[in-house]
Formats: sequence, structure tokens, C-alpha cells
Amino acid sequence: MRRLLKFLHTMGAIGMMGAMAALLVTLSFTPEPTSLPEYASIRAAMGGIAERLFLPSMAVVLVSGLVSMAVTPAFHNSGWVWMKLATGIITFEGSLLAVQGPMQREAALSARALAGEIDVGALASSMQAEWGSLWVLLFVAAVNVVLGVWRPKFSRAKKAETARSVG
Repeated sequence: MRRLLKFLHTMGAIGMMGAMAALLVTLSFTPEPTSLPEYASIRAAMGGIAERLFLPSMAVVLVSGLVSMAVTPAFHNSGWVWMKLATGIITFEGSLLAVQGPMQREAALSARALAGEIDVGALASSMQAEWGSLWVLLFVAAVNVVLGVWRPKFSRAKKAETARSVG
């Protein structure tokens, strides 16, 4: 069970970080909204990446990490695991608020603009925020990987032992 969870967690992290990198690359090739057909096409692709790769990968990472924490007694007092949980929550919330929602919203808006339902001026208002959010989330995800590989030795049990031996 432990190896399966580790495999799922690793594969989910690869998918999630790969999706973030793909979104950054696609965002860099996004034309101005004045080139509406191209803009709508790129934004539809970004919405698809966010919905079909990013979100499922994030769910696999989150669920496998939480289950792993619950079923592995050694993780209960490991400080690095609790740090991963904290950064995982930041990643999860930030992903939904700053990536998933805006990507899908912009894809829908660009489709509506292409259909002539809304003005082109309503597009690309969140591009700068998307750039920043993706870079921050990619950094936090990388910190999570570092914590999982490096596994620094700070734990509540050791701090309590040290406090007792000093006092």
C-alpha cells in the first residue's frame, strides 16, 4: 500500500508540475486578444490543460499524500510531512483560485467573444496574475518535492526530547 501511495503521489506531482510548465509555455505564446481566433484557440487549450491534466493530477497528489500521512505511523511526528501538508494546502487553494478558475473562465470568455457575445476588451485582464500565480505555485510545488526527497530532520518529538534533556 505504501509503495502504491508513493507511486501515485509522485506521478501526480509530475503531472501537476508538468501541467503548470505547459500552462506557462502556452501563456508565453498567447497572442493579443485582437487576434481573436488564435487567442481563443490558445485559451481553450489552456482551459483543457487546467481541467484535464492539472486538476486530476492535483487531486491525486492531495489524496495520496493525505492517505499516506494517515496510514504511515512514522509520518505522524515527522516535521517534514507536516511542512508538506502546509505547502500542499497552499498549493491546493492557490491552484483552484489562481489557476483552475481563471483558466477556465478566460477560455469561456474567449469563446463568447469569438461568438460575438462580448467585447474583446473583456479578455486578457488576468494574464499578469496568471503568470505570477503559476510561478509561485511551481516554486511551492518544487519545495514540496525537495521536502519529500530531502526529508529534513525537524520533528516535534525531537524538540520535546531536547527540551527535557536541557531542563
